[in-house]
Amino acid sequence: MNNFSYTKTKEVADAALLLKDNPGNKAIAGGTNIVDLMKYFIVEADTLVDINGIPGMDELSETENGGVRLGALMTNAATAYHPVIEEKYPLLSKTILAGASAQIRNMATNGGNLLQKTRCYYFYDPYVPCNKREPGSGCPAIKGYNRMHAILGHSSDCIAVFPSDMCVALAALNATVLVTGQDGERQIAFEDFHRLPGNTPEIDNNLQKGEIITGIELPDEDFSKNYSYLKLRDRSSYAFALVSVATALTIENDLIAEVRIALGGVSHKPWRSAEAEEYLKGKAPSKEHFAQAADIILAEAKGFKHNRFKIDLAKKAIVRNGMMALEPESQRPGAKPSL
Repeated sequence: MNNFSYTKTKEVADAALLLKDNPGNKAIAGGTNIVDLMKYFIVEADTLVDINGIPGMDELSETENGGVRLGALMTNAATAYHPVIEEKYPLLSKTILAGASAQIRNMATNGGNLLQKTRCYYFYDPYVPCNKREPGSGCPAIKGYNRMHAILGHSSDCIAVFPSDMCVALAALNATVLVTGQDGERQIAFEDFHRLPGNTPEIDNNLQKGEIITGIELPDEDFSKNYSYLKLRDRSSYAFALVSVATALTIENDLIAEVRIALGGVSHKPWRSAEAEEYLKGKAPSKEHFAQAADIILAEAKGFKHNRFKIDLAKKAIVRNGMMALEPESQRPGAKPSL
């Protein structure tokens, strides 16, 4: 870990100025990711700008349109267990609780969750090339051990995946990211926040220099009756997803009136297919229809030597999770779904 300075700020504008004036300055809130990155010499900071003292950013509030605003400094645990989230957005609660350990959820913030870095083993090894760390140095994962890596949206420069569980639900819920910088406030649709690697894999998202995430807005849409999050991983806890699926349905007259399907563990960002969701509207929620949607979602998927199995795994996960969403109670411990 390099030597660094430390300062606390109580105003968004002050923090934004410190971050814009010196790209070497880094914001810190829960610190559950950036501290590790600094220990591994992946990230260096001239000054850590502690934003925990900014008032109002650790609260949940209702919006004028009936939705909810999550403060960027709310912890993952506080968000998952908040009664409004448990009642109105149970899909979000479930995805958060599927990620990390209780200790990390108690520290990690909502804003930090959006900004976490890939857990690609090559990215975390400073002694090997990595285009995310050193643009132009190469991507050894492409011909190396790539079991955890992307099958969708990757490029010849990077096949890393984004590790968040929470963000898969936020993608499915059509969240909006609220940011503030020296030029004022702006909103970013969640689907536009994270980036695919292309030829600039070192750029993970569309935050501008000096901008800070201040909150996340969820629209007033009721997916509290039919939803499910399925996370497939090498062990049952404290592991990142090989494939995950967040499914939210609105069922009317035994047909799908509205549907959202977002995948995690398969790309550089949470993955959705508007074509697949449109296909499912007006159809019965059946294994056959979910399977057809899965084929649409994975039509452009491409695996590598060690992760080709993820394509078939993802298809089966989409079908299984779609059926699980019809019976959310079946996901409770000890319950047996009637699939």
